Amino acid sequence: MFIQTEPTPNPNVLKFLPGRDVAPLGVREFLNINQATASPLAEALFNLEDVAGVFFGADYVSVTKAPHGLDWSDMKPPILAAIMDHFTSGAPLIRTEEAVADAGEDTEIVAEIKALLDSRIRPAVAQDGGDILFDSFDEDSGVLSLRMRGACAGCPSSSATLKAGVEQMMKHYVPEVTRVEQVI
Repeated sequence: MFIQTEPTPNPNVLKFLPGRDVAPLGVREFLNINQATASPLAEALFNLEDVAGVFFGADYVSVTKAPHGLDWSDMKPPILAAIMDHFTSGAPLIRTEEAVADAGEDTEIVAEIKALLDSRIRPAVAQDGGDILFDSFDEDSGVLSLRMRGACAGCPSSSATLKAGVEQMMKHYVPEVTRVEQVI
């Protein structure tokens, strides 16, 4: 198995591409070892020194390192080994699936925002090893709140991405949107 690595705009996140589907049913993020117990792979990665976050995209794994920890040159070999061991073992990515609560019907504007996120924005953000999720939309003020995950969470250029890219696109296609904010 050959696993490629790619840098991301966030210097503390590296993207690992195993050449196969990772999370085809939906992205997953783990921010600590307690969350990681839901996934054998995430748990194995958190057991490595200085791993501070794990994100599963459709066909990649992004790993966040502690800001003042080891260098990537020291971290990459054990991360590559953990990913390879997981995929060759045949173990499931997630031990148990959580029940998904039905949030009810979206308004027409929210449905339009989510469709734009899914079709134009999320694929672009995934190229950098991250994800962007709808959080809320205040129809009175026009403020759209989004949540950055994976390599995008804490990335130095994420606020520029939100303002220069996402906000401009949303305002263009969904005129009801007046401002985009990041939820932390």
